[in-house]
Amino acid sequence: MPRRFERLIEPFSGMAAITIAVAKERRTNSFWINDLNQPLVGVLKEAIENPQRLLNDYTRVWSGQIDFEGGGLEHFYKVRDDFNRGDQCAANMLYLLARCVKGSVRYSSTGQFNQSPDKRRMGTSPSTLSKNIFQISNYLKGKTRFTSCDYRDVLSGARQGDIVYMDPPYQGVCSTRDCRYFSGIDYEEFVDSVSDLVRRDIDFIISYDGTCGDKQYGQDLPESLGLKKVLLNAGLSSQSLLLGKKEVTYEALYLSPRLQEVRKTSPEMHLLFDEIV
Repeated sequence: MPRRFERLIEPFSGMAAITIAVAKERRTNSFWINDLNQPLVGVLKEAIENPQRLLNDYTRVWSGQIDFEGGGLEHFYKVRDDFNRGDQCAANMLYLLARCVKGSVRYSSTGQFNQSPDKRRMGTSPSTLSKNIFQISNYLKGKTRFTSCDYRDVLSGARQGDIVYMDPPYQGVCSTRDCRYFSGIDYEEFVDSVSDLVRRDIDFIISYDGTCGDKQYGQDLPESLGLKKVLLNAGLSSQSLLLGKKEVTYEALYLSPRLQEVRKTSPEMHLLFDEIV
């Protein structure tokens, strides 16, 4: 990314790690966070705009597991049931994220949160959460737009001067329901949307599938788009290690045409790409 630009847009924000990192480095003062998972966006909005209220609500939910009849695991299931019945407040969503196995969201075929609780821990303590959310709020409060809509609607609002960072669901789950994602996307529709960004001269970065050992996940984005593909070494595959193999995972990163020029003209970027390639 350039050192300074107009606005960062994340159409598939998840927990908005890239937005937080960019805000910390002060590369821009304007952000657009979007994810189709509305409760997830709700957590981010509350953390950024009302951190004290979120802390108070989270403390109430988190503390409930200490004296809950039946123990902490039963408390988790109660909160999860309440959430799935419609009480999808930010504190409930955040507690489920903090307490579930590997901090990883899982959904049923009907869109119900169905990940199990981690039996080894109680989730992020309110004191630790306090440090995190107030720092994030300091970075982003008053600078961020929040939406929960189709990524194509977000891309249509991008303009020259923006950087769009996209980390869409893996291609292997785009056309089917998958428990790891609230919703998948269609490959051809995504390619059409990227093509439109190129046509409008919008700068973007895409994190999209990759390889593990001899296996490639997903189809490359078309060469006709004129993108630069870089493979990032993500380390040894934990799944392969369980099978007695040592295979390195590489994640694909695509740069839009103008960002390739940034790389060529920036010694800092050139050294970075030489290292990660």
